[in-house]
Amino acid sequence: MTFLGPWGIDLPVIDTLTAFAQAKIDELEARSLLRRLKPGRRFDDIFIERDSQTLISFSCNDYLNLSHHPKVKAAAIAAVEAYGAGSGASRLVTGDHPIFAPLEARLAALKGADAACVFGSGYLANTGIIPTIIGPDDLILVDALAHACIWSGAKLSGAKALAFRHNDAEHLAELLTEHRGSATRALVATDGVFSMDGDIAPLDEISAVARAHDAWLLVDDAHGLGVVGDGAGVGRLFPQARIDLAMGTFSKAIGGYGAYVCATQPVIDLIKSRARTFVYTTGLPPASAAAALAALEIIESDPDLVARPLAKARRFTSALNLPEATSAIVPILLGESATALAAARDLESQGLLAVAIRPPTVPAGTARLRLAFSAGHPDEAIDRLAEAVRPWVSR
Repeated sequence: MTFLGPWGIDLPVIDTLTAFAQAKIDELEARSLLRRLKPGRRFDDIFIERDSQTLISFSCNDYLNLSHHPKVKAAAIAAVEAYGAGSGASRLVTGDHPIFAPLEARLAALKGADAACVFGSGYLANTGIIPTIIGPDDLILVDALAHACIWSGAKLSGAKALAFRHNDAEHLAELLTEHRGSATRALVATDGVFSMDGDIAPLDEISAVARAHDAWLLVDDAHGLGVVGDGAGVGRLFPQARIDLAMGTFSKAIGGYGAYVCATQPVIDLIKSRARTFVYTTGLPPASAAAALAALEIIESDPDLVARPLAKARRFTSALNLPEATSAIVPILLGESATALAAARDLESQGLLAVAIRPPTVPAGTARLRLAFSAGHPDEAIDRLAEAVRPWVSR
């Protein structure tokens, strides 16, 4: 096999990269772990079209259905008209458009912090924040089920990174007792609401342990903001907890894109000066920032809307006699990846979208349907989902 090289010369193809990729694809396919994109058009709050089929989606993180809210869309459109489609540069160059200041002020007020910093995405936030404050002489303790971007940030920091058992403050204390003395600084990092399990970190216990060992606490509240704590997020559930870095995203209940961290003013000033994923990337588009600000205004003014996702999730868990939901996320653990894929296909044949979640997103042997409930889901749709899932729960 040859390809046409420079000056029209036929050259042999020795493409080891393609061979490597194909071998990995074949391996993943054999283990039911290959992932492929499936384009879908979201019509409104809960309906999505895939392969010419309209489905009720129980896999979307748009918990309050704000991505289609008229006020949110209008704010985004107005921002494009006023400031253009993009920021044009890093925020430290010319990309700090006027919407950022009120957005960061509102986030800080909601979280009870001095200040806030907006990032381009949740992954950029955690991979920027952690290496800014933690380095090779330091220690980071991460919940074993924390989001991948926290682990990526820990690796980039060069610090000694250890996992503590999921939501186990006693194990965290054991690890800090053993390792804290050899580290200059220490950070404890955890999700607030865990994205694949829907449970909530015991931040009162974790905070107490962290403070006892002079360790800072970072909480990723991506799936808590707008849903728990009357919309303020998981920190509101634990008023005694000290959260040094309150991080979250705009891509879940906010309905848009982007992320933030709230902290004291000096911490935010340091992050804005030294976080590589802030300094060396273009600022968030004006439309995304304006949409987030409009969404926050809705969240703070409509407590009934905020209460619905959890109420919908609890209707589902009650129907199947499952443990009561503590967030908008309910996992149906099925074990093997092939089983989870079969369950997802079964539900899709009934007009319900519940995407199968497989390793490495979740630990081996815990493939699942990860169900996400939103304010817009009709009760009859939830009851229909419960009946469709029932045979898989009872297997």
